[in-house]
Amino acid sequence: MDFYFGLAQLIGVHTLLGLSAYIVLLTGQVTLAQAGFFAVGAYCAGMLTVLAGWHVLPAIFASALASAATACAVGFPALRVRGLMLVIATLAFGEGVRLFFFNFDYQIAKGNLKVGPVGGEGFRQIRFFPEHGWSTFEVMLFVWAFVATVMAVLWWFDRSRYGSVLRAVGEDELAAESVGVNLTAAKVSAMTVGGAIAGIGGSLYAHYTTHIEHSSFNILLATFALAYPIVGGLRTVFGTLLAVIFVQGVLVEGLRFLGDWRNLLFGALIVLAMNLRPQGFLGRARRA
Repeated sequence: MDFYFGLAQLIGVHTLLGLSAYIVLLTGQVTLAQAGFFAVGAYCAGMLTVLAGWHVLPAIFASALASAATACAVGFPALRVRGLMLVIATLAFGEGVRLFFFNFDYQIAKGNLKVGPVGGEGFRQIRFFPEHGWSTFEVMLFVWAFVATVMAVLWWFDRSRYGSVLRAVGEDELAAESVGVNLTAAKVSAMTVGGAIAGIGGSLYAHYTTHIEHSSFNILLATFALAYPIVGGLRTVFGTLLAVIFVQGVLVEGLRFLGDWRNLLFGALIVLAMNLRPQGFLGRARRA
């Protein structure tokens, strides 16, 4: 059963990653920065629990704030551009973060060991869950408690005036601005919320894997973050969840016996899904 509990943890973390891109996509902005925010959350939470001795819960919230602040800082200059230029700018940011952690070396002595991130060797000894006797099942419940909370918040956002503003910006920026919507505030706030969600996902990822390194936060992870809400559809947050289950549960794990051929089939099935359901599994809602 531990395998299935571990798979559920993976699906939960990737759902948070997809939801972090979902709220940005509502504004019509395509960003590849989510892997960078995910990395900031992972390293911050790991350092707080390992080096500072924090409990995992406040470490997660602190890391979410750090990722949100980073996203807000990136949002102001990045969101002044649109389309392909925004994709390139956010991709450059994500790669910049990855290379920063590739060169980041900060260790302290604990007994006979030195703990902390060691550049390209990564960050080991993130062992809060094993050291405190958490079972795989308990970690899974912990991860999904955050997933459920984030999904509930975004579901509420979707039915609030804030969600209507984000969708209005995504549908037609000129029309939204003509009725008094501050485009910069809407886009930057969406980026900030998305950064916080990615930071939570990164924090949980670091603690259930116990070892992180710069290569874990590459362009593939950023592509997954963007693919989940697109494949699932922007009508509701549940589309992103369905897409993560489809990609990680069915394509990645369910077809593992195919080996490298799985990569070809993965692309083909994604293309097929997007042709049969161009608006995603749960298509974009029509707005009056």
